[in-house]
Amino acid sequence: MTDDNGIIFGWTIDGNGGGRRLDNTEVAEEIRNAGLAWVHLDATHESTRDWLTREITCIDSLIIDALLADETRPRTVDYGDGMLLILRGVNLNPDEQPEDMVSLRMWIDDDRIITIERREVHTTRIIDDKLKAGTGPRSAGGFLSMLCAQLFDYMDLAQGRLHDRLDALEEQILAKPEEAQRGQTLDIRRAAITFRRYIAPQRDVLAHLRYAEQPWIDANQKRGFQEDLDQVIRSLEDLDLMRERAQIAHETLNSAMAQRVNKNLYLLSGIATIFMPLTFVTGLFGMNVEGIPFDNHPSAFTVICMATLGMALIQALIFKLMKWF
Repeated sequence: MTDDNGIIFGWTIDGNGGGRRLDNTEVAEEIRNAGLAWVHLDATHESTRDWLTREITCIDSLIIDALLADETRPRTVDYGDGMLLILRGVNLNPDEQPEDMVSLRMWIDDDRIITIERREVHTTRIIDDKLKAGTGPRSAGGFLSMLCAQLFDYMDLAQGRLHDRLDALEEQILAKPEEAQRGQTLDIRRAAITFRRYIAPQRDVLAHLRYAEQPWIDANQKRGFQEDLDQVIRSLEDLDLMRERAQIAHETLNSAMAQRVNKNLYLLSGIATIFMPLTFVTGLFGMNVEGIPFDNHPSAFTVICMATLGMALIQALIFKLMKWF
């Protein structure tokens, strides 16, 4: 629960995978002290800016502005021995779309980690649980490495589900194209475009992290960032492929629907063609003038009906032989 200062939770990290979950009244002091501490804040709380300005005097006001900005894009900037990072994660909140990715803002150095969210970021709760279990990060670099790995694993999971949706939709279109599938293909394409919009800038973030010269990032963690970078590049390639597949599926559906309409129009044209001479015959015999054939014949109606039916059958046979049907 967020307190009156916008604090969601805080930790001291002991270097062995665990730590102590802080009472919110202890957070400010522990963040200022030597030793690694982590505080997670709510950017939408009205007191968050005041608390950061009052209690965290070691970071510049420009950094605070960046951490609390309404709109952000993934990026990273070095400030001395610390680093400002803005990342995006899959939106796992109820009743929201995964591709509407949530922003996680962070200041990190050797002694403190400050993370800020505007909407709930599930990955921070995962690290919170890991610290409770004693399997959490052991250092600032370990925290950042664990956070990135978790964020991108969730991205892969969300994209895998999107791939499954597209696979199923392609099969449905080939088996039985329907008008309702048009909206589904557009939804998948929109999701792929939105994912790519947020994931592409994170490629630059990871490219920076793997060569970062911060003392709290070691060689093993940089190798981990390299693996994350490869994972992001594969994700971007998959999203490009998915977008093209969705476009092809949309065009295939349009072609199938147009072919269905043309077939129906062709059938209606054939029926109309058959009835054109029959309409002439019935119109001719329906004239109220002297001299109409069979005017007084008792079987006239039956003869005319049989004649028109015979004409229709003959025309249908001719069309069949000419392969018009």
